[in-house]
Amino acid sequence: MEEITIHEFEFALINEFFTELERQGPGSSEETIRALGFIGNLSNKTKIADLGCGSGAQTMVLAQNTEAAITALDLYAGSIDKLNATAGKLGLQNRVKGIVGSMDHLPFQNDEFDLIWSEGAIANIGFEKGLNHWKDFLKKDGYIAITYESWFTDERPAEIEKWWVDAVPEMDTIGHNISIMQKTGYIPVAAFTLPESCWIDNYFIPQKARQEEFLKKHAGNKTVEDMITFMRREADLYSKYKQYYGYVFYIGKKM
Repeated sequence: MEEITIHEFEFALINEFFTELERQGPGSSEETIRALGFIGNLSNKTKIADLGCGSGAQTMVLAQNTEAAITALDLYAGSIDKLNATAGKLGLQNRVKGIVGSMDHLPFQNDEFDLIWSEGAIANIGFEKGLNHWKDFLKKDGYIAITYESWFTDERPAEIEKWWVDAVPEMDTIGHNISIMQKTGYIPVAAFTLPESCWIDNYFIPQKARQEEFLKKHAGNKTVEDMITFMRREADLYSKYKQYYGYVFYIGKKM
C-alpha cells in the first residue's frame, strides 16, 4: 500500500466517495476568507475562475463574500452538478456557474479573469506548470490564490518524504515555491499555512463515517478496500508527521 498514490485508484470511485463530503481536501471557510483579504480591487465587475473546484465549498464562500461573477471548473461532472445545485439553493445561480473541464486545457479567453482561485488542486497538473498556464487567463494586475502541499522544513523523516514524493513529486519548501511564483511571472503577495483543523476537523474526521458506508456499499471490492486503507494511512501519517508539512496558501499578483 505504501507504493500506491491516491491517483492510482479508479477516478469514478474517488469522486463517488468525495462528492458526498463537503470538502474534497483540507481547508476551511475561515482560511478562504483570510486569503481573500489579500486580493485588491474586488467589485461587482470582478471575474473569478475557481479551478479544480470539487463540489464547491470554497466557491460558495467566495460568492458569499464578494459580488464577483464566478466560473467554477472541475473534471468530474458529479461535483459540478452538486455545485450548481448548491448555488441555486443559496440564490447564487446568477453569479456562480459550474462547468466541466480540465485545468490544463482551460476553455477561457486570454486576459479574462481578475482572480484565479484553486484550493488543493494544482498538484494534479504540477505547481510550476499550473502557474505558467493559468497566467495567460489573468488580466493585467490580476491575482492568483492557491493552496499547495509544502514542506515546512528542509529535512524530514524518510517515511513521510517517500509518501509525499510518490504523491506529489514537485513538492518543496515554502521558500522554493515562492521563488517558483516569481520565476513564472507573479509578485508574491502572501503565503500562510493552513491550521491543523483544516486537515483533522474538516478533512479526516468527516471521512470516517463515509469510509464505513462506502465499504458496505462496495463489499468485496478489493479496489475500494485498498482505497480506504490508503486514506486511513494518510490520516495516520499526518498525525505522526504534521510538523513537517501541510497546505500553504500562496497569493500572487501577475507582473
